[in-house]
Order: sequence, then C-alpha cells, then structure tokens
Amino acid sequence: MFFYGFNPNKQFNIHLNTTDEHNFFKAIMGLYLGFSILWILGICKSNYLKLALVSNVVFMLGLGFGRLLSFVLDGTPTFAFVFGTFGELVLGFYGLWVLSRFK
Repeated sequence: MFFYGFNPNKQFNIHLNTTDEHNFFKAIMGLYLGFSILWILGICKSNYLKLALVSNVVFMLGLGFGRLLSFVLDGTPTFAFVFGTFGELVLGFYGLWVLSRFK
C-alpha cells in the first residue's frame, strides 16, 4: 500500500510518465494511509470504533463494487485483482454485519 505510491511499477504493470500521474498515485496512497490511521484509531479508542467501522464499510464496498463494475465493462483482470475484489467485498459485508450488532 505505502510503496506503490512511490514506485507502482514494482508491484503492477504500470509505467507513470507525467508528474500528474505520479501525483495521482501519491494522493491515493495518502488516502489509504489516512483511512488506515482512522481504522487503527478505532481499534485503540472505543469512541472512534463506529466511525472506523462505517468508513471501512464505505471504503471496502466502494472498491469492491467499483471492481465488479470493471469486470462487467472491462473484462476479468488477473487473479490478484479478482482475489482482492473478493476480500474487499467480504470485509465490507463483514463490517455491515458488525455494525448491525453495534450497541
């Protein structure tokens, strides 16, 4: 997660050519890091738990459903992305389940 913002071609078949492309990947990396901090805060401090759960559900289901849309429009990606989609949807729906039992 952290390193792909600096050198995405190490993990993916992506070659960035412009400053804007580099900027985009670092911004997304920052977004992921920011949400990760919120989720860790939710684990460590109970008054942040519900916010962390809601943001995790929105984040994971947003990624998962966006990838499903890509499957339909663009075709099936490599196994790693299919596996990641499954994981994102599982985490999103698990978060919904946890929130439904939240008191």
